[in-house]
Amino acid sequence: MRAAGLRTALLALCVTEVTSWGVLYYAFPVMLADLTADTGWSTAEAIGAFSTGALVSAVGAVPVGRLIDSRGPRAVMTSGSVLGVLSVLALAAAPTLGLFYLAWAVAGVAQAATLYPPAFAALTGWYPESGRIRALTALTLVAGLSSTVFAPLTAALLGGLSWRQAYLVLAGVLLVVTVPLHALCLTPPWPGSRHARAHARDEDRAHSGAVVRSRPFLVLVAVMTVTGFGSYAATINLVPLLTARGYGTEFGAWALGLVGVGQVLGRFGYAPLARRSPVAVRTAVIPAAAALCVAAIGLLPGPASALIVLTVLAGAARGAHTLLQASAVADRWGTRAFGRVNGVFSAPITAAIALAPAGGAYVAEWLGSYPTAFVLLAALTALASAAALATSVPPPTRESGLSSG
Repeated sequence: MRAAGLRTALLALCVTEVTSWGVLYYAFPVMLADLTADTGWSTAEAIGAFSTGALVSAVGAVPVGRLIDSRGPRAVMTSGSVLGVLSVLALAAAPTLGLFYLAWAVAGVAQAATLYPPAFAALTGWYPESGRIRALTALTLVAGLSSTVFAPLTAALLGGLSWRQAYLVLAGVLLVVTVPLHALCLTPPWPGSRHARAHARDEDRAHSGAVVRSRPFLVLVAVMTVTGFGSYAATINLVPLLTARGYGTEFGAWALGLVGVGQVLGRFGYAPLARRSPVAVRTAVIPAAAALCVAAIGLLPGPASALIVLTVLAGAARGAHTLLQASAVADRWGTRAFGRVNGVFSAPITAAIALAPAGGAYVAEWLGSYPTAFVLLAALTALASAAALATSVPPPTRESGLSSG
């Protein structure tokens, strides 16, 4: 029964992550041109609102993690889905830029309660160490399809509807799919009874405080934040790099699309890497691979086939980075107070990834070229790789995941 409940919860999370990412994140870039043409807001102003939501999501990761520790994921993610629906309705109705920013700030709270960090916390709490990587891999593999599903769906809606009407339809999709699945399927018992959790709260607070103040944790946060920024800034800015070298926009779009293929490969490859390497070693290897790929893309003018291969490899490093992020805390400090610790851990990484698209473009403008920017991003990521060896800690002594059968 317990195993069946875990499978149901995992399947539900796979569906809700695809939908939540699709509506709350990937629909916006597709709508951007229609939105700015209709409202008269500049592209920078509209993207600023979207980035505001991502930054609010980063800040919200900490309190959301605490709520999941104390209440479990069901109430938190169901409430987040309801708030997500309300935020999308507000986006559709926003008459002014200020209210559009406010709606995205509310959407950021919803993102904090529904996207990867709370889903990772749920699976980490439910699954024992032996099954955790498989569950996280399954979730990220399926959720990686969110742009594949929702980018064309949003484009199809815009073929016959205004951007505001399209957002109304997507709000309906979010309501129908995510709210009932979170409410009805995230039902496996949360580790420890409510009474036991109340008695353990002070002890958990002391544990989480000691972890987040420790040197390995602070170094780990820095490593993952720099790697996330470097790899996302590079891959998102592939199109301008390639067009500046004379490749067509269509080729650049194909290259960017193949990053997604690489991410799938990287996620498939993470479990074998995790079985064969200590945690600090793979924390160094993945940024090192990302740095090599980004540097090679920046330095190599061609041929096109070589750039495609490097793009897929860069995507693989990015995909592995997602699973590394999902498991980094539990691999080192176990699952005690996981929501609290992982919330603090995730916040700067989420913020860095949110700033990466504009940050990569700014670095290129500052240095005068995209190739030079890619080399700098690679150098920063390589430094993060070197620092990763300082994130080793003794094996965790307490697991609180439930057996899957």
